[in-house]
Amino acid sequence: MLKRHVIVHGTVQGVGFRQFTVTEAKKAGVNGWVRNRMEGTVEIKAEGSEEAMNTFVEAIKAGHRFASVTDVDISPADNVEHKGSFTVLY
Repeated sequence: MLKRHVIVHGTVQGVGFRQFTVTEAKKAGVNGWVRNRMEGTVEIKAEGSEEAMNTFVEAIKAGHRFASVTDVDISPADNVEHKGSFTVLY
């Protein structure tokens, strides 16, 4: 299982990006969480198979019609807290 820490930059707050992330994670079979950060980015911690993670990350990079993703920082994550699903943290 791959574990990733992802920071998404661009117009990604106030446009439904977190819910989009949850939907794409569930489609890909990825567990973890997503939350907004104070500086305007979106933070994701995710865990899944290599294939699932690749599918998920490509969807995040593409964004959706109301978002404008300008950059995606991806790094290995030591731990991804989840309860067997993908959720929004507030």
